Amino acid sequence: QKNTKLKNTHTRRRARISPAILMDSVCKNDENSSADVAALLAPLPALQLQEYFQKLINSRGCNGIEVKHNGTTGKGVYANSEFQEDELILKDQILVGIQHSSNKVDCLVCSFCFRFVGSIEKQIGRKLFFKNLGLSGCCVGDSSESEEDKSVKYIGNEEQCGGSSSSHHTLPEGVVSSLMNGEMALPHADKFPLPSPLSCPGGCQEAFYCSESCAEADWESSHSLLCTGERSASISREALGEFIKHANETNDIFILAAKAIAFTILRYRKLKAEHVNKKAKQSGPNHSLLLEAWKPVSIGYKRRWWDCIALPEDVDISDEGAFRMQIKNLAFTSLELLKTAIFDKECEALFSLEIYGNIIGMFELNNLDLVVASPVEDYFLYIDDLPDADKEKAEEITRPFLDALGDEFSDFCQGTAFFPLQSCMNHSCCPNAKAFKREEDRDGQAVILALRSISKNEEVTISYIDEELPYKERQALLADYGFSCKCSKCLDDSSSV
Repeated sequence: QKNTKLKNTHTRRRARISPAILMDSVCKNDENSSADVAALLAPLPALQLQEYFQKLINSRGCNGIEVKHNGTTGKGVYANSEFQEDELILKDQILVGIQHSSNKVDCLVCSFCFRFVGSIEKQIGRKLFFKNLGLSGCCVGDSSESEEDKSVKYIGNEEQCGGSSSSHHTLPEGVVSSLMNGEMALPHADKFPLPSPLSCPGGCQEAFYCSESCAEADWESSHSLLCTGERSASISREALGEFIKHANETNDIFILAAKAIAFTILRYRKLKAEHVNKKAKQSGPNHSLLLEAWKPVSIGYKRRWWDCIALPEDVDISDEGAFRMQIKNLAFTSLELLKTAIFDKECEALFSLEIYGNIIGMFELNNLDLVVASPVEDYFLYIDDLPDADKEKAEEITRPFLDALGDEFSDFCQGTAFFPLQSCMNHSCCPNAKAFKREEDRDGQAVILALRSISKNEEVTISYIDEELPYKERQALLADYGFSCKCSKCLDDSSSV
């Protein structure tokens, strides 16, 4: 067994669509919000953009970089000091992120920072409990769904739901329950302490947190609108459940888009409340405050999802138009469900299909895989490294659990997230930096390390793809992002093709 580092890779999924998804509905632009939609999608003035990124950099404590515009690739991240190989360049916090629903039965993590919570025993017991039900690796949906309903395939997600058959070892139900409920202690598990899980303050029983501060931050940033519990601020908890079910059955990127919209609405309401307190009471929407609330989302490069999503390999180029219309109709269905759940008249422009498509497209083009290593893997590796006598004694207890888990003992938290500063980093097939989690990085933040020494004023680049692929394969993959790579490696390779 080897404890391998987990590499964050640029997220770019290929969609899979069933013809049954095709809708006859045609979405018409809402004339009442068309001007606001245009204003939201307009680029920020250069000075505002520079000020915003500088505040972000200061808040992250990563003063060795700056965001600048150049004449070819737009925004880019540049070093304003020297970096040595393996030196930390940036730890970037998540603006919006999600754990894949198919991963939730395998890993219990904080819904805000994605740190593992509970205990080693709870993590193992919970995983075995769901595995015995045949749900390990499956989507978590409405509790009223049957197991058959939960065994669905994602559209646009790589995860395939269904029971795992990697191990034939099972443990008695009572043993699994006692482990999951904290009635059994495993040897040396106390060397891997985890925060106790805190339930959602809204009572949804779907979100858990590592601390009161994470629970409060998530509630205030988006979850209060997207919570299905009794304290939810949504218009309709039932409609919200339908939206979430649709996302889980099709593409959970819709939940990420909903988080971005909820984040903007709640930020708008807070800004408006502060504005009203300072000035005379005002009724009706304040468009300048909506633009300010939207600013953190506005900085990401955007294209409409149905225009930029990669064409699946099994879709003929002659069917591309029909495929992209299916994608648009899928987004339309999702948006209509979300409107029913959390619509806000003062933020009406956020619920236009144009905005929704651009938000999802922004995630499609800019997200990083969210990866957090499992402490369960570290625990079993610790047992394996014990002196022989201690190892033999410990394994008398731990071996049945490891055998029951099989290869899945090392499953890590998986999701996707948008990181404001990291998303400004341009691609190179010979990058000088990488997204890479170190041993001490135990939450969902993006960690960018130098691959080699980086000089002052040099652009910091990462690779969106596997840079070891042949030239033509690299260019084909990068075409999905809407550009042709002109890095030194590609220029050299193109001359020999």
